[in-house]
Amino acid sequence: QVQLVESGGGLVQAGSSLRLSCRASGRTFRNYGMGWFRQAPGKEREFVAALTWSSGNTYYRDSVKGRFTISGDSAKNTVYLQMNSLKPEDTAVYYCAANDGRPYFSARSSSSYGYWGQGTQVTVSS
Repeated sequence: QVQLVESGGGLVQAGSSLRLSCRASGRTFRNYGMGWFRQAPGKEREFVAALTWSSGNTYYRDSVKGRFTISGDSAKNTVYLQMNSLKPEDTAVYYCAANDGRPYFSARSSSSYGYWGQGTQVTVSS
C-alpha cells in the first residue's frame, strides 16, 4: 500500500507565500514523476505543476508560472510546491499525485497518476 501525505496548507493574505510538502510512504514502487493538482469549489480538478524524475523537467500551468516552484527528492519520493505571490484565485484544495509506473507518463494529465493524497486546503484572502 502506498500513501501520500501532504502538509503546509493554510489561510494567508494575498501576496503571501506557502510551501506544500508531500511524501509517499509504504511499499516501494516505480515512479516516473509527481505533481500537484487543485480543485476549487464548483470547479473541476486542474493541473498545477509536476516534475519528472529522469529528466528533471518541470511543468506548470500558465497562471502559476513565475510564482510557483516545484521541487523534489526522488530517493525520498517527496515533492514540494513553493507558492509565492498568492492570489485569491489560488484558493483550492491542493492534491499531491504520484505516478505508479504506468507508461506514457504525461505530467499534465491526471490519468498519469495512480496515487493521490487526501488534499490540503489553501485559502488566500484579498
